[in-house]
Amino acid sequence: MDDRSLTLLLLIGLVTFAEGAKILCILPTGGKSHDIIGTAFMRPLAEAGHDVTVVTAYPTKNKPANYREIVLTGLLEEYADQETNMFDMQGGLLSAIVVLGVLYEMFPSLMHESVMKHPNVVNLRNSDEKFDVVIVESFVAESFYGFAQHFDAHLITFSAFGNSMWTNDLVGTPAPPSHIAHFMLSFTDRMTFWQRFVNTAFTMLDRVYYEWFYLPSQKRYYDEAFPNAKRSFEQQMKNVSLVFLNQHFTLTAPRPYAANMVEVGGIQIDEPKPLPEDLKKYLDEADNGVIYFCMGSNIQSKHLPEDKRDAFLQVFSKLKLRVLWKFENESIPNQPANLMIKSWMPQNDILAHPNVKLFITHGGNLGTTESLYHGKPMVGIPIFGDQMMNVEKSVRAGYAVLLNFNDINEATVSHAINTVLNDPSYERSAQLTSARYRDKPMSAKQTAVYWVEYVLRHGGAPQLRSPAMELSLWQYHLIDVYAVMLVLLICVGAGNVYVGKKIYRKVFPVKPLVADKKKRA
Repeated sequence: MDDRSLTLLLLIGLVTFAEGAKILCILPTGGKSHDIIGTAFMRPLAEAGHDVTVVTAYPTKNKPANYREIVLTGLLEEYADQETNMFDMQGGLLSAIVVLGVLYEMFPSLMHESVMKHPNVVNLRNSDEKFDVVIVESFVAESFYGFAQHFDAHLITFSAFGNSMWTNDLVGTPAPPSHIAHFMLSFTDRMTFWQRFVNTAFTMLDRVYYEWFYLPSQKRYYDEAFPNAKRSFEQQMKNVSLVFLNQHFTLTAPRPYAANMVEVGGIQIDEPKPLPEDLKKYLDEADNGVIYFCMGSNIQSKHLPEDKRDAFLQVFSKLKLRVLWKFENESIPNQPANLMIKSWMPQNDILAHPNVKLFITHGGNLGTTESLYHGKPMVGIPIFGDQMMNVEKSVRAGYAVLLNFNDINEATVSHAINTVLNDPSYERSAQLTSARYRDKPMSAKQTAVYWVEYVLRHGGAPQLRSPAMELSLWQYHLIDVYAVMLVLLICVGAGNVYVGKKIYRKVFPVKPLVADKKKRA
């Protein structure tokens, strides 16, 4: 058998293995937007021929035959009982600290009790199933990485919004606070001195809390769920084959990624589907255009304070355009004739419609991505999390106007909406960004499938592993080197002073004090 035949057989074997892999995906957050991203990863893998199992709170319709779900029954009802008015979480730096504390303290405990201890998950953990790859969302869920060692599988994680300390540390991606803003702050990649100061201080605070308090709690959850773990928590944290990011440099900024950190921004975006008949008619017949208003899946417009809600209604009533508003109640007081409300709408399909002229959004990553994919300008009302950063970047790029939540009144709403509608530069900037964003060698879904199969073909792809993962925090930041340099500098300085004194005394000898006294006498 010649070399070419051997190579061909090897490739066939590798492809066959990749196409028939068993993949487990765990979506523990219970958030609709997070689940949308997770499903966007798994469906293409199933369509590529892999045997897919997904742990989720949201059952999927029209699943492929090789797409199995382990449903977290009762989870949504449990979370519904804890419904929160997300508008209360809006604010500046103090709000960012509070939200970060909530993420580190409440979410992990809630997911451990509600998901890790869920009977269906316990049955999965106690089963004798085999998986080749385990995919887990990287969102305060490090204890769930233990499923990879439990099933002796390669671990892949994904972030629904972009890179952060939670993802960077998994693969050794550098993130200098000089130009990479913390995702909870409203800064961009170009910061003033004081923004860099605040960004650095906040990042240091996050690092201390993350290392000293948060990770130890995740280790306790890990050890409780996997008492006979083949790899320790620390070992599993450093044994990640790949990290996917739901972002793209055209919408954020270029980043110095490790080789096994891959952007798949907009992976949730599909080709537009036909709209329901009532929405289609409403949009098609909007001769003056349509404004689409949605505050996402977690922030509910029904909780909007009455005075701010009425401000929007007053402005809408004076517009020639029609308005679609994702509003969770069945009716709204003083609803103008040009407003249609629904508790849920097919957002991507609506934004794709040519009559949509403006998107009013909270600045969530999914909505921002979909809006720019279809070239629609925005009015951003950020509330918390990465929303402030997303809106600030959109404003700087020229395709959005910021509407501060605390400043909402009829005048500010009117000014924001009419600024975008009446200035064509906003639409031009959105269209330009859309053209750049769409210019890719492969779609986000194709990219994700390729890299998952790459990990499978290459036994976890250790060749992608950054040597930074072998260094401690002190070594990575060269603190040990700088410490030695400082000691050497002090020693050299002290030596120079000592030698200098010796030379000075020889050149300029000091006369004895006794001899001086005799001369005076």
